[in-house]
Amino acid sequence: MQVPKQWRAVALTAALTLAGSTLAGASYGGGGHHANSWVGTWATAVTHGNAAGSTNLGLTDQSVRLVVRPTVGGDKIRIRLSNIYGEKTVTVGAATVAKPNKTTPELSDIDPSTLHTLTFNGSGTASMVKGSELLSDPINFELGNLDDLVVSLYFPENTGPTTFHGSSLQDNFVGPTNLVTQPGGAAYTLTRHCCFFFLSGVDVLPEKSAGSIVVLGDSITDGTNSTFNGNNRWPDQLAERLAAAAGDKPFPSVLNAGLAGSRLNHDGTEPSDNGAFPGFNEVGVNSLARLNEDVFAQTGVRIVITELGVNDIWMSDDSAAEIIGALRQVNAQSKERGLRSLVSTITPFEGIGGTDSWTPAKEATRQAVNSYLRSSREFDGVLDFDKVLRDPAAPSKLNALYDSGDHIHPNDAGYQAMAASVPLKLVR
Repeated sequence: MQVPKQWRAVALTAALTLAGSTLAGASYGGGGHHANSWVGTWATAVTHGNAAGSTNLGLTDQSVRLVVRPTVGGDKIRIRLSNIYGEKTVTVGAATVAKPNKTTPELSDIDPSTLHTLTFNGSGTASMVKGSELLSDPINFELGNLDDLVVSLYFPENTGPTTFHGSSLQDNFVGPTNLVTQPGGAAYTLTRHCCFFFLSGVDVLPEKSAGSIVVLGDSITDGTNSTFNGNNRWPDQLAERLAAAAGDKPFPSVLNAGLAGSRLNHDGTEPSDNGAFPGFNEVGVNSLARLNEDVFAQTGVRIVITELGVNDIWMSDDSAAEIIGALRQVNAQSKERGLRSLVSTITPFEGIGGTDSWTPAKEATRQAVNSYLRSSREFDGVLDFDKVLRDPAAPSKLNALYDSGDHIHPNDAGYQAMAASVPLKLVR
């Protein structure tokens, strides 16, 4: 389901950011390269299907073709499917992976020489009971760093409300009957501009693993208003920096757990106080409730970056104490599991649409949170995206060079500036 335009630019926008300027403490452990160790190479945050529309009706005798860009390559892969927010058992009738056909302009076309059938416990079909996940069997598949991957799934029976990610910024495709082995994408008659259906992750077995970085964020991490099909989200561009700097050496993957509209202390179905956001399932549960699924369960996770809080300010008018308390909980729980924990300052949003979405009092809350984060020694690092993106002449606003036009989300140049500002020593 596409999110209504009248509030997408406002509400799907929760916008904290991560930035790389200030290092507030360095008491983290860990690192090192490990042979023969699986690592997550691509992931997305998933939620419950919406209350109406295609994600509520589900898929029946239909195939989906999903295009993703993993970070780290290897010679074996496996995929993760999720029915964690489903309402009944979902049958997977068939599944394949392939590389895209780069000789055609159609993103739905695959290279048939790379087509591989996926199995689950040795079978070509599988069931995901309500609330469960499904891990495919490993297959031999030569995947390069930052190579695109196409996952095709067939659902013979009605799935009920889908478990999905609603802001893919990537064309994905739906068609009737079992199309998972079709090289051409013409039979996928419906192009969806929104959704990763049921697919929650891709794992890879590299020769040596440097682990994974999980970015727990909102729409700024999700890449809202970046170029469609461009992989210009700031975590994408951070992955490109890591790959370029590594040369032939292992580097950590970057797993994007951004979720447009996400708040630290509120579920997505909860309307905003100012009436600008009516509440939707696809925004997900509160971010603290997301930790076990979106962060701690990721394969090979070593580092978590938290980019959250702006939605709690403009949508819910939470206090600085409430936001800081939630960020401290994310940090404490991450460290308790042995993860390096980084946090970002909250970026400017004066000029965002909607009555009382921005007020001087809300700006004071943002400044109070940022002041705390910059002076805190609890986190293993503070990424000062506020400093990167703000207008030097009007610090409560985005720099016009980086403003996508809605005054809260960066454009491609802004996302690039964020990625470029992250000190690589913090994320390797």
